[in-house]
Amino acid sequence: MDSSSYGVSHVSHISNPCIFGAGSSSSPEKKWNLMKWVSKLFKSGSNGGTGGARTNHHPPQFQEDENMVFPLPPSSSDDRSRASRDKEELDRVLSVSLADDTNRPYGYGWSLDNNSDFPRPFHSGLNPSFIPPYEPSYQVRRPQRICGGCNSDIGLGNYLGCMGTFFHPDCFCCDSCRYPITEHEFSLSGTKPYHQICFKELTHPKCEVCHHFIPTNDAGLIEYRCHPFWNQKYCPSHEHDRTARCCSCERLESWEVRYYTLDYGRSLCLECMETAITDTGDCQPLYHAIRDYYEGMYMKLEQQIPMLLVQREALNDAIVGEKHGYHHMPETRGLCLSEEQTVTSVLKRPRLGAHRLVGMRTQPQKLTRKCEVTAILVLYGLPRLLTGAILAHELMHGWLRLKGYRNLNPEVEEGICQVLSYMWLESEVLSDPSSRNMPSTSSATSSSSSSSHSNKKGGKSNVEKKLGEFFKHQIAHDASPAYGGGFRAANAAVCKYGLRRTLDHIRFTGTFPL
Repeated sequence: MDSSSYGVSHVSHISNPCIFGAGSSSSPEKKWNLMKWVSKLFKSGSNGGTGGARTNHHPPQFQEDENMVFPLPPSSSDDRSRASRDKEELDRVLSVSLADDTNRPYGYGWSLDNNSDFPRPFHSGLNPSFIPPYEPSYQVRRPQRICGGCNSDIGLGNYLGCMGTFFHPDCFCCDSCRYPITEHEFSLSGTKPYHQICFKELTHPKCEVCHHFIPTNDAGLIEYRCHPFWNQKYCPSHEHDRTARCCSCERLESWEVRYYTLDYGRSLCLECMETAITDTGDCQPLYHAIRDYYEGMYMKLEQQIPMLLVQREALNDAIVGEKHGYHHMPETRGLCLSEEQTVTSVLKRPRLGAHRLVGMRTQPQKLTRKCEVTAILVLYGLPRLLTGAILAHELMHGWLRLKGYRNLNPEVEEGICQVLSYMWLESEVLSDPSSRNMPSTSSATSSSSSSSHSNKKGGKSNVEKKLGEFFKHQIAHDASPAYGGGFRAANAAVCKYGLRRTLDHIRFTGTFPL
């Protein structure tokens, strides 16, 4: 990130100390003052022995100026060279003198480098390891910095410069988790900063099956699958790794939730399981309610057509024994029989155990043909609205056969049957049972335990309504020519001419009115 940390806990100091004073004195005066100071230096170092008594006097020596007299320091029994002793003494006196300078005003100090009148031997005689007790300083006015987080003055503490403003380190926070950003890199969305991991949580899609971030493909792009209705996003690999898919709503099983296992590898999600119908007895009230729905549309079925709830194997066997009919492959969930057959139906509802249905009782039943329709078979274990949609579709097949609609092509027959199924779903999902004109089938099934999540007035839970919308979406967007294309053509005709005129046109022409 473009963020830096600056330390301003101290004020910048001038690196080279200077001597400040009033001084344009003449050269002799400078020399006089200098030699006077050196004389004092030597006098202070020439007293030796007990009690400070002066010993071993030497005649005076003349240096520099004939008017100046300096007594030389006394000799000593020390075997060190004279130059070494002088250097040590000079260092000691300079240290004492410089220590006195601490009482001077701030900003004043010594500089040997800038004084050309000071003898060069004294420059070289200073101890290079000595550090002056202070340095002169200039007070520079600091510009005011306002924190972009708390809007207060940053002061002399550490700060961050980022996004054209400044922040206290604790005020530069992630817009998602509100914790300070301490990493060297961060993500920015507009003017909002984020931790990189927080930004990834907000923007990078997660798989709704394994709950991991969806990986990128070989081109570096995020590739995922998405259900067109539920918007369930998942990794492409889950389409081939045997992840369970609900046989009703088509959603993939999450790793955090277990689906129920039915026969022949079918799975049912928990939401669909809430209203699932699992035996023939539970399905009878719904079947009779849909017959009443037909009667309310002046399409009464005079014959009593048996209805059975069957397993997948029994339905497949019945399809093989049926000579006529168009079946929606790869999965057929309902069948209108016109031939005599023996069919095994589900007699007793299975119970739930360890995420599977157990204890199911079945019974073979011989179906004899008394009219053009022998029986209606529906796959067991589907939610109530889907079971009702299948029944409405198959009952329309029965009505067409009983009313003499012969030799219709699959697009016409399957298309008009899908329209009746769609209309029944609309009556159940979109309309209020107390205000709609179409007869309701909800009250007829309110006593069924499989529809315990619908209230006694026929109201649907939000989950069941959403499922109903999905089943309508399935019908409207079916890609098959007979079921999908046929529905769209039939629905357009019904919307334009009405159901009764469309059926009359089909009877005489075998096609939909244009």
